[in-house]
Amino acid sequence: MVNGDLTAWIQALGQLLFILFIIALFLGLNQRLQVFIWTRDIRGKLVILESIAEDSRRRTLDFLVKNKARNPETLLNRVTEFFIIEPVSIEPIDIIRRLDHVLNIRIQRFKSEFETAMPESDHVIRTRAEVLAEITSALIFLHKFVRHYLILGEKTRNWVLIMQLQLLMPQILRIADTFRKAHNDFLQGYPIGDSAGPLVALKLSNYTSKWEEIDLDTVFTEVEFENRKLIIVKAKGPAATVGKPGTGVEKIVKDLISRGVKPSLLLTIDAALKLEGEESGIIAEGAGAAIGDPGPEKIRFERITVENGIPLRALIIKMSMEEAIQAMTRLIYEGVEKAVARAREIIVTESKPGDVVIVAGIGNTSGVGQ
Repeated sequence: MVNGDLTAWIQALGQLLFILFIIALFLGLNQRLQVFIWTRDIRGKLVILESIAEDSRRRTLDFLVKNKARNPETLLNRVTEFFIIEPVSIEPIDIIRRLDHVLNIRIQRFKSEFETAMPESDHVIRTRAEVLAEITSALIFLHKFVRHYLILGEKTRNWVLIMQLQLLMPQILRIADTFRKAHNDFLQGYPIGDSAGPLVALKLSNYTSKWEEIDLDTVFTEVEFENRKLIIVKAKGPAATVGKPGTGVEKIVKDLISRGVKPSLLLTIDAALKLEGEESGIIAEGAGAAIGDPGPEKIRFERITVENGIPLRALIIKMSMEEAIQAMTRLIYEGVEKAVARAREIIVTESKPGDVVIVAGIGNTSGVGQ
């Protein structure tokens, strides 16, 4: 009888637990448990994000102090919170000019801030400080972004929002880690993956020392190649800047046309993001302007070539996002060598002796001088 009673009690307890489990399902307790697990995971990763952002901020401040910046903390706070409001797009007329105006204000504002705060530093150090501040700003924003949606999801009890955020966290941490490593590379002044375009331009110039500044942080030179005149444009290095290549090329073309000389080809060379599974450092070519620009510089290439009937060609070196903003790897450098060889082939086959060809090496010229 004792064994029979025990069996009955066990069966009754099992049935009770099953009923409680069904009730819990209806009440959404399993969902709440899952949200709790997701939230704990996000909070753990949020601490990592905060640590990366704070480390970037500390190292940027150390760099500013080392280079005798005035009120470095105030300067960093001001530039990391700086923002751009895009022009009204519902009325597209003249939107490029309005966007260009806003971007120029931002460029001049940053330039002025760092010139005022770092009068004893040279142009290269100041541009490096600008990039370090931008990286810090990006990391601070990532931390704020995750914190915002976590708190919003908890306040509104929106489990879908929390689930989506938790699924995005590995990708967000990957981006943050990429910025963290890039911060160190810019501190050291290394050439980065995005410097591939300027490095190709430098190699095509045969390392001539005769460069002239044509626009803000933008230089050009003229060299002879296979009985052709090459006009090569790049950002002014080794500062960490991208310059204004579209504006520079536009000025050069207008000057040539005014003298009755029409360029036979405009070749743009830039780094480009590869797809997962593609090999880093491979090159590809096409038509159009190879430039990762919000619009104003890219459209200058397009407008000036259309206006004067100049073929616009593009050559890209493929790489991942991590490789683009970190120190240049061997594979990317090998891609640069391939791009130099292919650029020479394009120039020879798509122009004639005596022609003028313009080559623009697009990208951040960190560590790549002239």
